[in-house]
Amino acid sequence: MRRHSCFVFLFCGIFLPGILGFPQTNTSIDCDSLLPNYEVEPQTSAPPYIIAVSFDNFEPGNEVQVTLEALGDAGFKGFNLQAREIDGDVPVGTFKITDPNTKGLECHNMTNSAVSNANSDVKEKVTTTWIAPHDIRGELQFIATVVQNLENFWVGIQSKTLTPTLSESVNATGKSKRKVCFSV
Repeated sequence: MRRHSCFVFLFCGIFLPGILGFPQTNTSIDCDSLLPNYEVEPQTSAPPYIIAVSFDNFEPGNEVQVTLEALGDAGFKGFNLQAREIDGDVPVGTFKITDPNTKGLECHNMTNSAVSNANSDVKEKVTTTWIAPHDIRGELQFIATVVQNLENFWVGIQSKTLTPTLSESVNATGKSKRKVCFSV
């Protein structure tokens, strides 16, 4: 009986994760290269995903809504989303976690500098809020790796470019704060 119990335990530990669709190892995505930690090459075709942002411009401290969305029926299980200055390789700003399918990650000793999946459920869309840092001077993009399944993932998906507005002309809602004066 004891030998039978060991066999059942061993069988469940080795084969059950694959049968249920779970990877046998903990899959994570590197903060710098944005590559998953397994030995499959990224897809080179156009990604079936987009990154949409709520504004074209931002000021330090602004909150920008960011949505990662599947096109058609190309759901996804995993992702890593960051904001980076153009030609930069380090995440900038922080994310406010508002979607239960997301969790913040610590990259380069900065809490919530990236956002990732909180579970392996298939997702069609996730939305998060990015908070612009106070020390950014250049244009930036949101960049992501999206994992459809263990064999198919895309690296370097980019949003449109956001430009910093380094004046007091735009508030956190993206609306102008300028006053119009008339002389009589």
